[in-house]
Amino acid sequence: MSIGNTPEQSQLGRSSAYVDRYDPSLLFPLSRAPQRQALGIAPPPPGEAPRLPFFGADMWSAFELSWLNPRGKPQVAIAHFTIPCESPNIIESKSFKLYLNSFNGSAFADAEAVRERLRADVAEALWRGSERSGSIGLKLLAPDHFDREGVAELDGLDLDRLDLDCTHYEPAPELLTAQFDEAPVTEVLTSRLLKSNCRVTGQPDWGSVQVRYNGPPIDQAGLLRYIVSFRNHNEFHEPCCERIFMDIQARCRPTKLAVYCRYTRRGGLDINPFRASWPQALPPNVRTARQ
Repeated sequence: MSIGNTPEQSQLGRSSAYVDRYDPSLLFPLSRAPQRQALGIAPPPPGEAPRLPFFGADMWSAFELSWLNPRGKPQVAIAHFTIPCESPNIIESKSFKLYLNSFNGSAFADAEAVRERLRADVAEALWRGSERSGSIGLKLLAPDHFDREGVAELDGLDLDRLDLDCTHYEPAPELLTAQFDEAPVTEVLTSRLLKSNCRVTGQPDWGSVQVRYNGPPIDQAGLLRYIVSFRNHNEFHEPCCERIFMDIQARCRPTKLAVYCRYTRRGGLDINPFRASWPQALPPNVRTARQ
């Protein structure tokens, strides 16, 4: 069973009153299933875990988190959420922002109480409507540790160096090719030219993408043109990353593949999906200069 929420029912594109008293009902989950079915990923049987063609997680960073201590003094922190890609839902980002802002005028005993409340509420929304339950990773960074937050660009060979013509601005997987008659290679390719648009509001979402693979050499010009082809595509961050993964897997047939997307923040939140064909540690959640 999945929840019946749709993006059009969310607060996206609407005027919203900012609630400053703790309110977990503000979280608005959206099922991952419709977008995954469109990519050819079948939904799991009732009560079973999804059988996904990838591993990974969505890494969210919240830079606008504040609450009151028992004496009414404001506290601030940065929150890093790790959301498993196996969760049946995502959380619509504006609702996440409204939920976080609801902490502003509420008092909590300490940072640990805030962390436990965040973890429980977000996990409940992510598995809402499912017969299963799950948890998330959550790290709260206190102000005296803010200077540990690094800034680094995605490593790899920069595809943006290529001087080429681009004519496709909707996803065009036919642009992807590989040299199947050549020896396999191990490469890491990156681009800062990823751009898509919010599925509901049409507002631009700017990002960088890293493709790490082993297999037949992927045509770099075709890959860059493919990344650029998302420019007018209306979809949320997580399905965009999964579409890139599925298209490269189908067209280029690598033996190993990992796709990592880092999107610039909106409303104090950035979303960074990672999908890989084999289980592995997540990449460090280090923001790029544009984030």
